[in-house]
Amino acid sequence: MLWRITETVPSSETAGIVDVVFGWTFVGIEALCLVSSTLAYMFLTRRKDRHEEADRNLGWWGSNPPRIDLYIATYNEELEVLERTLAGAQALDYPNVRVFVLDDGRREWLAEVCKRYGAEHRTRPHNNHAKAGNINYTLLQRLKDEDAPDFVAVLDADFVPHRNFVRRAVALFHDPSVGLVQTPQHFFNPDPIQHNLYIASAYPDEQRFFFEHLEPARDAWGIAVCCGTSSMVRVSALKEIGGLPTESVTEDFLLTIRLDSHGYRTIYLNEALTEGLAPEGLHEYVVQRGRWCLGMMEIVRNVYNPLTSTQLRFMQRVSLLDSALFWTTTFPFRLISLVCPLLYWYFGIIVVEASLTDITSYYLPYYAAVLITLNWISGGLIWPVLNDVSQLIAAWPITRAAAMGLFVKGPHKFRVTAKGGDRTKTVVQWPMMKPFAIFFGLTVLGLLLPLMSETAFTNVSRAGDGIRIILFWTIYNLLVLAITMLVCVERPRANRPQRESVEMAMISVGMQRFHSWVLELGVDHARVRGLSGLTAGALGTINLNDVGDVAVRVAAETNDGYHLTLRPTSEQRDAILRKLHTADLRPGAGKGDLPGMLRGWMRNLAAR
Repeated sequence: MLWRITETVPSSETAGIVDVVFGWTFVGIEALCLVSSTLAYMFLTRRKDRHEEADRNLGWWGSNPPRIDLYIATYNEELEVLERTLAGAQALDYPNVRVFVLDDGRREWLAEVCKRYGAEHRTRPHNNHAKAGNINYTLLQRLKDEDAPDFVAVLDADFVPHRNFVRRAVALFHDPSVGLVQTPQHFFNPDPIQHNLYIASAYPDEQRFFFEHLEPARDAWGIAVCCGTSSMVRVSALKEIGGLPTESVTEDFLLTIRLDSHGYRTIYLNEALTEGLAPEGLHEYVVQRGRWCLGMMEIVRNVYNPLTSTQLRFMQRVSLLDSALFWTTTFPFRLISLVCPLLYWYFGIIVVEASLTDITSYYLPYYAAVLITLNWISGGLIWPVLNDVSQLIAAWPITRAAAMGLFVKGPHKFRVTAKGGDRTKTVVQWPMMKPFAIFFGLTVLGLLLPLMSETAFTNVSRAGDGIRIILFWTIYNLLVLAITMLVCVERPRANRPQRESVEMAMISVGMQRFHSWVLELGVDHARVRGLSGLTAGALGTINLNDVGDVAVRVAAETNDGYHLTLRPTSEQRDAILRKLHTADLRPGAGKGDLPGMLRGWMRNLAAR
């Protein structure tokens, strides 16, 4: 950055005032981004692993296990989403837990569903303060009961607990200073970027770096954060701070700070103890991230300013500053990186005055060091172009949310991330694609302008040796924009939920018996291989471990086997849901795999 600031920013002696203004604007945002990434690097120098601590303290309570309430907050989720969460809650292996469904949609049919799963259905007369208010309302009622909870576990409506979720999380409350235990969020379905680019099996979801690396690092520094779902909180600590805070739409992050200011620690247990539904639609994906940004800005503006608040420890101050910088610099930087080359092609404005030799000497080693270290630390989670695409797709909504949170007092409305719905058709998100298509067209036209206009050619010649840098920058932007536009074409999603897992099963059709490999399993379908001779429409059964004999119909033949339609009873359906989602497994890809991505793209081309 010293090189950038002292040698590459246009000066008034050699450039016009417009070049100077844009040059300093760009380098200012770039410098703030580097401060943010440097803080992240500082955090990553340490790491806390609490597996052994949880193992040692599984029975710290002796013969009197603490009372646990499990709150499942819901508003408008459909039955398909809720039933798998309830089936998972029903299978918890902790002896003293009560399950409550907090229904802000006040749906009568859900009360009957809860009764079937042994859960309690609770509503309230209003929807004040959204999810935080929903939890506070039920907790206040429960504190009046004789069996009031000692701890409260929180799940979003689409998150399924593994059998050992409660038992492992409560083990870490052996230390009375622990106010909250957060566990990671894993997703059994691909997010829109993974799905629409055919890379779900070879590229991790966008949140993996945070949950696998940043949260354990933050825990080591004493600044782990609550992320809402998949967490457990000490009730006495909640009472002391007056319940879940409601001053922000991201009450979870604010809860961490409020607990910390009262002497209670938030710690992180990096074990796959729950799994949930990632946003399936691109719109929902962007809305969710915009809400996270808005909530952080509300905290910084209205509650805890990291620069002036006297209630923050030094490391909490650094944590808040890091989060605020991430939201306010990363995404505006992504947008301005698209604009800068266009300023040159159309108006001859140069924002970076650097020769190819300078870039090779200063920038390329820095860029290589970043990629090498981040991928060494993360085990291959950071891929340059795809990382840029994931940031660009939500850059404008997040930038707008940051401005709204910082400069508009509020209160701001809580926008629920939609779950479920019909995802069986290809949908082109034209409103989201339009700005990227415009940028793409303007960038292509900018490359052609010097060939069509003498004035444009004169502007281009100002860059000298730097033209090669601008040309590379422009082509890189075209690549990122092209892939971002592909993400805006949403592919159909069918047969939710499902998991690719291999197990042996016995299939019976008439008098015939076959041993077959189950490659893919859902609540209403399966894909099997290793058998032949069946006809479409034939009826039979498949024997699944932990489920039993399930009635099936042969739906269609595949290259190596068959697609089966499952016809489970209601009990078998619940058993399949538990089989799919409550085992101690980590769903999704664990690291980036370029050959795997290439195979996915090739399979897509072959299918077409």
